[in-house]
Amino acid sequence: ARAAAAFAIFCAAASSAYYLNDVLDVQADRAHPRKRQRPIAAGRVPVPLALVTAGVLLAGALAGAALLGVAFALVLLAYVALTVAYSLELKHVVILDVLVVATGFALRALAGAVAIGVPVSPWLYVVTTLGALLLVTVKRRQELQLAAGDPAQGRRVLLDYSARFLDQMVGVALAATVVAYALYVTSAENLPDDHSMLATLPFVLYGLFRFLLIA
Repeated sequence: ARAAAAFAIFCAAASSAYYLNDVLDVQADRAHPRKRQRPIAAGRVPVPLALVTAGVLLAGALAGAALLGVAFALVLLAYVALTVAYSLELKHVVILDVLVVATGFALRALAGAVAIGVPVSPWLYVVTTLGALLLVTVKRRQELQLAAGDPAQGRRVLLDYSARFLDQMVGVALAATVVAYALYVTSAENLPDDHSMLATLPFVLYGLFRFLLIA
């Protein structure tokens, strides 16, 4: 029940952040061939209503977090502060933009552990962060490609990236994720002594490579 509550609270907090982000980007989205169809940019959701909804969702998330305990509330506050900073400025800072998104996923993992009061292996945070870094770096690479040679049509930060550099980042993130997971299933505490958890490694490798093939 506590895990389900924590999940719902983070959904509300993340939704609030997405409302704010779309309000801040409304003018740029209206000039974009695809993003102009988003509800706020298209005018189907008025900006005042979006801001009120964001505030209600955030207030509900903070109230719910307080009921789950101080530690969980602090993690949620850190997540909210990070996402607001990302929406206001950090999404425009090259490299830092992808690191911030990856950190947000690590905070989600930390919040889950805090909510149910269990210790979590540090390897989980490492694998979560690196896996998220891989996902968001591939996303940036796709965005650059979809911009059709004109990064100004997409995110402003794309002007500071190149396809070659993003390909290198993807390669580094992929290798780091695989190595971290391999170390996780061999070095974490409370694992079987026969190293049978290594049997999961081929599935992880297949999943990662399949993701890259589709992307």
